[in-house]
Amino acid sequence: MKRFITTCLLLVGVLTFALAHAAADLEINTPAITAIKRSMQARHAQLAGFYASGAVGFTRDGLVAVRDANAVPLAQRQGLNALVAAENNDRNALYREIANANSHPEWESEVRSTFAQRWIQKARSGWYYQDGNGWVKK
Repeated sequence: MKRFITTCLLLVGVLTFALAHAAADLEINTPAITAIKRSMQARHAQLAGFYASGAVGFTRDGLVAVRDANAVPLAQRQGLNALVAAENNDRNALYREIANANSHPEWESEVRSTFAQRWIQKARSGWYYQDGNGWVKK
C-alpha cells in the first residue's frame, strides 16, 4: 500500500509539472487580441513596401526595426518611425495578451520567441531579418 501511495504521489507530481509547462495556445482569442491583430493587419499594407525595400526588417526578438533609413526619403522617415513604433507597441501587447489569456503571464518571453520565428518564416523573399550575426536577406 505504501508503494501504491508513493507511485500515486509521483504520478500527481509529474502531471502537475506537465500541466504547468504545457505549451501556450498561440491561437487563443480574446477581444483584446482581436483588436491588436486588426490594428496590425491595417498597418501591414503601409509597412510592406518598407519590408520590400529593405528599409525595415524583423528583429530576432519579435519586433520590427528600421534597418536602413537611407532607403527612405528624408521626408518619409518620421512617418516610418511612427509606423515602426506603433507596430512594436502592438507586437508587445500581442505577446503579453496571449500569455495572459493562457493564464501564464510568465510565458510572455516564450510567446515572443515563438512569434519571432514565425514572422521570419512568413517573411517574403527579399525581406530582411536578424539572426545571431546581424541582418540577413531572405
